[in-house]
Amino acid sequence: MKYVFGPVPSRRLGQSLGVDTIPLKTCNWNCVYCQLGRTRPVVNQRREYFPRHEILSEIKGTLGSERAGEIDWITFVGSGEPTLHASIGWLIRKVKALSDLPVAVITNGALLYKPEVRAELSPADAVLPSLDAGSASLYRKINRPHPEVTFKRLLEGLVDFRKEFTGCLWVEVMLVSGLNDTVSALQDIAAGLALIQPDEVHINLPERPPVEAWVNSPDSEGMLRARAILGSAARIVHPTRGKFDISQYQDPLEGIIAIITRHPLSQPELERILEQCTPNGLDNLITRLENDPRAQVVERYGDRFWVAASSFFPTKSS
Repeated sequence: MKYVFGPVPSRRLGQSLGVDTIPLKTCNWNCVYCQLGRTRPVVNQRREYFPRHEILSEIKGTLGSERAGEIDWITFVGSGEPTLHASIGWLIRKVKALSDLPVAVITNGALLYKPEVRAELSPADAVLPSLDAGSASLYRKINRPHPEVTFKRLLEGLVDFRKEFTGCLWVEVMLVSGLNDTVSALQDIAAGLALIQPDEVHINLPERPPVEAWVNSPDSEGMLRARAILGSAARIVHPTRGKFDISQYQDPLEGIIAIITRHPLSQPELERILEQCTPNGLDNLITRLENDPRAQVVERYGDRFWVAASSFFPTKSS
């Protein structure tokens, strides 16, 4: 499958069937913590990167083959920024008409200043945008955005979307040690959240391989500080250990490639998935993956992570 992957375990969405509408890595941000590698180049053009009818056909086929109860959410989460696909609104409406499953969109929120993008996301049941900084200078340092998607536009778009959106608005804050975990940085973020009034604030930590090797999670004191300053709606979201489903693939290797293109896997995660589907062929499959030109290993935090070969993870960060 080219556009649909999973279901994969999600920290907030249970077993999530992912829908990827854009090529790796198409984004208007170049975040220091991104698990998909650097954005080269940063782009901000909305267009139909993949044919919408092909994406919808693949969603239909996947939903038709899944057993009841195996999917909790259908989640639009791209190999970059999913709202850059010009037909995301059409796809959300079609999926809502096709299935009773709730639909989520994981987005950086940078394009919500555009009324048409807000309207396109309005049928979703949950939208999860990001707010990693409360000032323009820190926004540029952490998210490294396209020049057109300024901090002012980001904040105004989130505020306007909250006024119009009737679903669940869960704002994500990725904490990076030494950048946005200080008292002043957290107070600035809290001020932005007070304007947005999200239903929940999800504090995330860079536990998957960050593009820049110097990125680290805050210590326990920093996390306590974040919870105290960001308010009662904030909670720390820890990784989940659920089931990665690749049963729809005749060749398990293809299922692994589909996952790591959007969701890096640590070595233990990889081995758990392969043991579930081919307990007697684990070593053979890992050898095939090691020799596959579509996969590579990145080392972060002293661990091995499997990612797409086309993802760029520099050995020396800048």
